Amino acid sequence: MITTKGRYALRVMIDLAENGRGENIRLKDIAARQGISVKYLEAIMCELSKAGLLDAVHGKGGGYRLNRAPEDYTAYEILLAVETTLAPVSCLAGDENGCERAEDCRTLKMWREYDALTRSFFQKYTLADLVLTGDGGNYVI
Repeated sequence: MITTKGRYALRVMIDLAENGRGENIRLKDIAARQGISVKYLEAIMCELSKAGLLDAVHGKGGGYRLNRAPEDYTAYEILLAVETTLAPVSCLAGDENGCERAEDCRTLKMWREYDALTRSFFQKYTLADLVLTGDGGNYVI
């Protein structure tokens, strides 16, 4: 399941794509536009920055900005940066312990297929696809 953190990460990245234009955007401005608390947004921005999806500039004139063109980001990589896992079941979440029943599991193939569908679905959407195009295509995330 995609958490609130994942949904907010997408909203923040869309906001940066729409309002950044190569300039640093202050956290409080993003928070105000998106209706997200600054404190919660700080945690999300930290994770997005650690994942290399945006640049954080401190000090006067600082803020956040995308470090690639919107069409070079996928929804999948944005979600993966802030979600613990996108796997539908724990045995596919990369847990080092795995599942002791994997060899005999009758549903593992189904879960792997579902996981692949989810991955390909989110990989086909770029940040550019999610930015408002002016044609009334408003995404509520």
